[in-house]
Amino acid sequence: MICDICGQEGAHIRRVTRSYGQGADLLIIENIPLVSCSHGGESYLTAETLYELERIKLHRQSFAQGRSVPVATFA
Repeated sequence: MICDICGQEGAHIRRVTRSYGQGADLLIIENIPLVSCSHGGESYLTAETLYELERIKLHRQSFAQGRSVPVATFA
């Protein structure tokens, strides 16, 4: 895969988890495709991925499943 930032071959897709909001508005989205380049060390989300993230956040009631999530504070 070619990196959109440096233009070199060698970029690959990693799957990540991101959280949006906090408290009662917390939404965790798993399995997000993130393009990672081994040459420059850059990582980025494609426009299509950003569009889908916004769609998921907008329609969270249709996509989200309720789960209890333990939270720890880094000390």
